[in-house]
Amino acid sequence: MNKFLSTLLVFGVVLSSVASADLTRVEVGAGAWIQTPAGDMNIGQISDETEEAKAYVWALMKHPVPVIPNLRVEYTSVLSSNKITSLEIKQYDLIPYYNILDNTGWITIDLGLDFKVINASEELSGNQTDSTVLPMGYARTRFQLPLSGLAAEADIKYISFSDNTAYDARAKLDYTFTSFPVIEPAIEIGYRVQKFETDELLGYKMNMEFEGIYLGLMVRF
Repeated sequence: MNKFLSTLLVFGVVLSSVASADLTRVEVGAGAWIQTPAGDMNIGQISDETEEAKAYVWALMKHPVPVIPNLRVEYTSVLSSNKITSLEIKQYDLIPYYNILDNTGWITIDLGLDFKVINASEELSGNQTDSTVLPMGYARTRFQLPLSGLAAEADIKYISFSDNTAYDARAKLDYTFTSFPVIEPAIEIGYRVQKFETDELLGYKMNMEFEGIYLGLMVRF
C-alpha cells in the first residue's frame, strides 16, 4: 500500500501543476471506511461481524480532450476475521471514464470501466494468496447544490457472469470550502457497500459483503 500511496502522491503533485494551467482538474482524497463484514466461504463461517476501520485513498483527473478518457485511481481493502482464520481483500482500481455531463444544470454524469486489481489472502491454508483483475462497469452521478459548497454523489462498479457477482457502491455528501484561491479543501461522509459472490478467488465458494460509513478529506486543484 505504501508504494501505491506514493504513486498517488506523485500523481496528484504532477497533475496539479498541469491543472494550474487550466488544462485539467485534479482531485485527491483519503479517509477511513468503518466496515462491517458478513457472509461465509465454503471453509465455514469466516465473519464475526466485527467492525474494522480501513484506509482508502483516491485521485482523479479530468481534462478537455474529448476522445481520451479521464482517469480515476483508488485503493481500499476489506477485512473479515474470527478465531480460526482471516480474509483480507486489497483492491486497486484503475478507472478510465468519460464525462457525459460536467456540472450541466448542476449535474455531473460519468460512465466508464473499472479494472479492479484484487489481492486476496486468507490464513487458514497457510497464508494462501490469490490475485485477479475484475473488469467492471462504472457509473457516477453528482448533484452540486446551487450557490453552495454542498454536493451529493453516488457511484457503482458492477459485474456479473456465470455464478459470479461483484459490486462496489457508494453514496455520499461532501462540502467544499471555496474561499481559498487555488486549492479547495473539502470533507466527505458517505456509506459504502461491497459484495463478492464468487468461486474465482482462493479456490473457495465465497459470499461476502462489507458495508459501513466512511469519512474523509479531499483537495481539489
